[in-house]
Amino acid sequence: MDGRPGRGGSTEGTAVTEPTELVVVRHGETVWHRENRYAGSSDVALTENGVRQAEALARWAATAGLSAIVSSTLSRAADTAAPAGEAAGLAVAADPRLVEQDFGDGEGLTSREMRERLDGARERFELDPFRNPLPGSEDPVKATERGVAALADAARAHPGGRVLVVAHGTLIRLVLCRFLGMDAGRYRRAFPKVGNCRGARLRWEEGEVGLLGFNEPMEA
Repeated sequence: MDGRPGRGGSTEGTAVTEPTELVVVRHGETVWHRENRYAGSSDVALTENGVRQAEALARWAATAGLSAIVSSTLSRAADTAAPAGEAAGLAVAADPRLVEQDFGDGEGLTSREMRERLDGARERFELDPFRNPLPGSEDPVKATERGVAALADAARAHPGGRVLVVAHGTLIRLVLCRFLGMDAGRYRRAFPKVGNCRGARLRWEEGEVGLLGFNEPMEA
């Protein structure tokens, strides 16, 4: 499935001479996600299971022929990327543009707690999270733009290579909607789940993006 970046998703100036594969994965499980709490930009630690997931990703990375590894600066992503970097013999580049969207007043709350405390905001968010972000949330448009820019830079820096990118569930879904020309208001329905240490394999060629795989296990 191939598609040009959607409206507003110009990648002018980011052309590469050879196709680059971007393997964009979500970090390992955290204590909040296990409880279905929104972490967003909050710095939340991995669970023991999340550490095991990171170790499995590292086993895949050891033989994946990676050219580079880039990670969000939040600890749950950095701690997921670090074992992969060690296994692949690569330094992990930290990019703050890959951090998760800030969910404002929803940070640390479950969906049920949001419905009880946020005066209808959760219900509006569920209808269209892109146009009805939670109170105090980062603008989803800006979150999308910084995520797209980070991936464009990673692809441009490694033409013909394979780059592992460790990021976050909502940011991955927003970026996929932009790349594939989909309505971002549907990101929760179009991509209902991004598994831990799973995500999207993307083919980037001269600014055009194709989806090679989604939610595939990264196994050695």
